[in-house]
This record gives sequence, C-alpha cells and structure tokens, in this order.
Amino acid sequence: MNDAQRIQGIQVITRAADILRVLGKNTDGLSLGQIANQVELPRSTVQRIVSALSLEGFVATDGGQGRIRLGPEIQSLSKAPVFDLRARLRPVMKEISAATSETVDLAVLEGRKMRFIDQVIGSQRLRTVSSIGETFPLTTTANGKAALACLDETAAEKLILSELSENPEFDIQLGPLLKELSRIRAGELARDENDHTDGVSALGFAIAGHNGDVFAISVPAPSSRFVSVEPDLRKCMEASRAAFLKT
Repeated sequence: MNDAQRIQGIQVITRAADILRVLGKNTDGLSLGQIANQVELPRSTVQRIVSALSLEGFVATDGGQGRIRLGPEIQSLSKAPVFDLRARLRPVMKEISAATSETVDLAVLEGRKMRFIDQVIGSQRLRTVSSIGETFPLTTTANGKAALACLDETAAEKLILSELSENPEFDIQLGPLLKELSRIRAGELARDENDHTDGVSALGFAIAGHNGDVFAISVPAPSSRFVSVEPDLRKCMEASRAAFLKT
C-alpha cells in the first residue's frame, strides 16, 4: 500500500466515524441529505459510506421513513462498557444503601433522558422505588442534573433547551440551572427537592465512562425524611464518590 492509499483509507475511517457520531447524537434518525449537511460531505460520498456501514450492521434504515439510525452491531458493541461500569458501580451503590438504609439508583444518560439500569433497594419502611428501564428528564432530577454537569457547557445547554421546549410546564429558569450545574461541576452533589415528584427528594452524582457514556448514582427519599437524613447522606455519598474516583 502506497502513501496515497494509506491516507485515503484513514480518510474513509475518519468520515465513517463522523457519520456514526452524528447518528449517535440524533437517535430519531437522519436522512442522507441531513447527514451530508452535518458532516459537510457530498451526498454521494455519504451514501457510499452508509452502504458499507449498513452491510456490517453498524447502521440501519427505517423502512417506513427511510431515516438512518445506528444499527444493532454498534449498539451491541456499546453495551460492553456500560455493563463493565455498571458492575464497578454496584458495590458503591450497596455501600451507600447499607450505610444509609436508603434505596440507591443507577441511571445512564441515553439521548435526552436518564434511563434507570440498576437499583439497590433500601431497608427503610417508607421508601421510593422506580422501575428498571424507566426514563426520567434531565432538568428536574438529581441524576439528570449530575449527568448534565458531566457534559461541556454547550452540550448541556443544548439538551436543557431541548427539554424545556418540549416540556413548557417545567418551572425551570435557564440561568439559575446553569449556575447550579457550575456548582455541581465544582464538586457539589446534584439535588432534587420536590422538583420532579412532589414529596420526593434526592441527591446524586455522575461518573463519565472512558467512551463518553455518563452514569449517575442517586439516592431518592421521601421529602418528609430527606431533611433530617440529608447531612449524613451527603457525607456518605461524597466519601463513596471520592473512593471510587481513586480506583
């Protein structure tokens, strides 16, 4: 292989990676023209690369609307780090639950939502329990705010504005929320005090995986108990986070 062929091969890989990244950010799918516009390539070039990716299962086409999405093969590959970090975080969840008797949730940032993927149920008689697989918003939950704080300011603001435009009933002001995210980036735990569900409050923190995935541990509790347990809960979660980050 001569230098020109080597450079051409690298260029194709780079272009394919750009297309996959664009599709990863647009989970509803895109047309060939939309992809071409976002990656700034000719439509014919995008079509050739998409066809090759489709043969390998890395992208798939919606038969109804013809929109292109990430395919089953790349989605299968993406699960490996998710479950690896999930396994690493479960002892942290157990530790927090054992120390506080509270339920501890694990969620992953998935598109524009937080999806619950694991849970350790606490021993408190009055507790809050969500269903595995359930999705929750970003701007009104402790795990959502924690995840937003793991993103750069531009990406976080884009997700916030998108969510608020789709949910005009949310009583959220952009300025105060961005200031709150700055404090979370500086080390504060994320907080939800009756924001998402009246009568339920929570603290949370997020961990970014090596591949860019963002996972959040949160501890919800009935608001009637949250006021009294918050100081000890905060200390426990901060210590657990610090210990995990050292590993």
